[in-house]
Amino acid sequence: MIKNIQEIAHRQLQDYRNINPGTCFSDEKFSLSIREAYAVQDSVVSLRSAEGEAVIGYKVGCTGPGTTKLFGMQGPIRGTLFDMEVYDSGVELNANNFCNLAVEAEMAIKVDADSNILSVFPIIELHNFVFRAPQKSLSELIANNGLNRGLVSSAKSWQEPLEFYEKKLELLLEINGSEIDSGELWPMEGGPTSSLHWLKNHLADHDLKILPGNIILGGTALGLHKVQAGDRIDVKVGGEKAVNCFIK
Repeated sequence: MIKNIQEIAHRQLQDYRNINPGTCFSDEKFSLSIREAYAVQDSVVSLRSAEGEAVIGYKVGCTGPGTTKLFGMQGPIRGTLFDMEVYDSGVELNANNFCNLAVEAEMAIKVDADSNILSVFPIIELHNFVFRAPQKSLSELIANNGLNRGLVSSAKSWQEPLEFYEKKLELLLEINGSEIDSGELWPMEGGPTSSLHWLKNHLADHDLKILPGNIILGGTALGLHKVQAGDRIDVKVGGEKAVNCFIK
């Protein structure tokens, strides 16, 4: 069966805008290969770019024990980040703008002109936590942009060289003041360098590349956690509160 990638991408974007992502996967006969799923993701990126959104980087997902256990799949996979979905710490987010909102505590990487690590900083990744196919698959995850629905960034004062975080060994997620999850800062052996190396090679295979100033989400060793209206989310690094948001 020859698939019309552009047609699927238009439907995917319409679903995303309607806060009802990935409805094509509800059809038991619908399936995509990994390459087709990335083609859909990249076509959606082109459509969003044409509408005025700008790509600011990428995510490396499905790498840590928390998400691989939850999804029952082993990555890594790539998602694409957009400028209009980056929020400052302390933001109030409306739960109605998400589909089954879930969050991850994570570390982000900012790269220099040579695609090397310029700085790292903690973030909260936001997700539309929805799988529609009878069985979860990497293809559905990829075509839905790694479930990404944006990120909440810590203040610029947290953007520090990698060495700054070498002694801050624990990333911790709190919801309404209660510790929900904790773990190491980086999910892959070799730390952020491994995530960045995988992403560079992966993007080259898809005729894409990391650009100066891009933000890269390096994955997380923690899990994905659903939240709801009334919740306060805090992420701590080395015991210090670094980034937070409120759900209304």
